Amino acid sequence: MVAAFLDMDRRQSVAEAGVAESHEIAPERNLLRQWEPIRQTCYRAAEGYLQLAHTDPDQALAPAAAYDQVTRQISDATRILDEFYENNRGHLEHATALAQTAPQLAHRVRADAQVALEALQAPERMSFAHYPSVRTAADQVGAVLRTLDSARGTGAVRSAAHQVEEATKALRQALSEAPGRQAEARNTVASVTTRSSAVRTRASGLPPAYSALLREFNAASSADLSGNEQQAHALLERAEARLDEARRAAADARPELALDLATEVRAELAAAEDLVDAVTDRLATLRAVRENPRAKVDEVRFRLRDAQLLAVQRDLAAEWGSVLDAQLDRIDRAVDALTGVHPDYWAYVRDLDAVSDFIAGVVERMRGRTDRT
Repeated sequence: MVAAFLDMDRRQSVAEAGVAESHEIAPERNLLRQWEPIRQTCYRAAEGYLQLAHTDPDQALAPAAAYDQVTRQISDATRILDEFYENNRGHLEHATALAQTAPQLAHRVRADAQVALEALQAPERMSFAHYPSVRTAADQVGAVLRTLDSARGTGAVRSAAHQVEEATKALRQALSEAPGRQAEARNTVASVTTRSSAVRTRASGLPPAYSALLREFNAASSADLSGNEQQAHALLERAEARLDEARRAAADARPELALDLATEVRAELAAAEDLVDAVTDRLATLRAVRENPRAKVDEVRFRLRDAQLLAVQRDLAAEWGSVLDAQLDRIDRAVDALTGVHPDYWAYVRDLDAVSDFIAGVVERMRGRTDRT
């Protein structure tokens, strides 16, 4: 009975340690919940053993049957314990191994992080310590090291250790990229300067393009573009001011600030280009439609015929036929509205584009409907 109890107690300790570590690293497996009734079975067997093992010497020994009963109880508990362990052996042994290696992992990543932080003090790297990318990466290493120091339990320690590992890698990456930032900033500022000049040149064509719109077409065709010149000019002025700041930052050995400012300049130049393109593209579109109005309407009618054919082929004419047929009236209204000395070609284009978009939406829904079935 004593040997059986000691064997059960040893096995229970091994399994319980594995379950505890499993709950730390993989609580979603719910092994703790499965383990609880097995643990209670072992405790009940242990209680029976202790009652017999600690009998007062002055008292008579319990009957042999009592010892046999407790021995069987211990044996049954050991069997249940072994079944649980065997069913989860791989995971439990893995969890135990992780628990045993967690302190070494924490020590290794902590030492590695300290080496990376000390590298900032090297004479050839001290000039990079004020770079935002390096400073932010170093601060992050310090923060996750504090998290690791306060971590308790295998799961928390390993999670914090991996965070330290990633933060250290990011710091080394920032340090490796720092020496090239100055040249990158100079090249970027030069590139943005060239682009700024190009956009200004393009913007100089905006006033005559807008004038042509007013002169050649119905005023309603360009009413929404009336403020483009002023907005583009304002954007270009802001871009030039930011570009001056970027040049100064690059000259003052603040390359990352210069790069950030260059990104802002690019965004403002892109917005200015969009305003310029809106006017020049509108002029080109209206001139093309004026030259051949039928091309636009023929294109939309072709799409409508294709959609109607698709409805027939996919046996959806009852559902979509009348909807598509109604688009003919919309097309006819757009064509009929194109009258007068200065027809509103832009309204014509917008109306036909709206029909085209509607047809495309119907086609997409028809295809989706039949694909699902």
